[in-house]
Amino acid sequence: MAAHKLLTHKGLADKIRDELRFFRSWIDSPLTMGAVSPSGPELAKRIASFVPVRPGGHYLELGPGTGVVTKAIFDRGVAQRDLTVIEYSSDFCHLLRQRYPGMATVQGDAYALRDTLAPHAPVANGSLAAIVSGLPLFTKPVEQRRALILEALELLEPGAPFIQFSYALVPPVKPEAGLFDLARTDWIWANLPPARVWVYRRPV
Repeated sequence: MAAHKLLTHKGLADKIRDELRFFRSWIDSPLTMGAVSPSGPELAKRIASFVPVRPGGHYLELGPGTGVVTKAIFDRGVAQRDLTVIEYSSDFCHLLRQRYPGMATVQGDAYALRDTLAPHAPVANGSLAAIVSGLPLFTKPVEQRRALILEALELLEPGAPFIQFSYALVPPVKPEAGLFDLARTDWIWANLPPARVWVYRRPV
């Protein structure tokens, strides 16, 4: 019982520290964060539910922050060695390397996927089983959002998902016939603020 209480207190303390880290980062650079706190557990679980887990699969996460969604991806069954993350914040990169030493953590610009990955973990077209994005896409012009999704879909296996969440009523990028399809979840009301998940795929 004492050990359980100790773990509970430690988990709560870690959560509070992550909230403070996230809020300080938002204060310093609101346009690169897009939110004042990490994703809630229900949203993280829903995001991870779209990740197809299979032996030999390789996965990419963009903008993991403190690693809430990252943990949900691992809880779903993805091994640390099979996930690469791109994070802009050096503080978050340091935290992620401590928490998940078996994962490849790359500091850089996720809006330039190939250039950012090339020196660290180059990825060939059509080689990824899923990409999960926590980037605040609505802080960028729609042309830049579209370019990111098109580049990401080129790196994905045909039909593999680019998974993005947002707090907006409309999708970050509208679907385009022949280029990519789009599906969405209902609102996840347990998250604060409520969010939904958007899933982009190339037609097979």
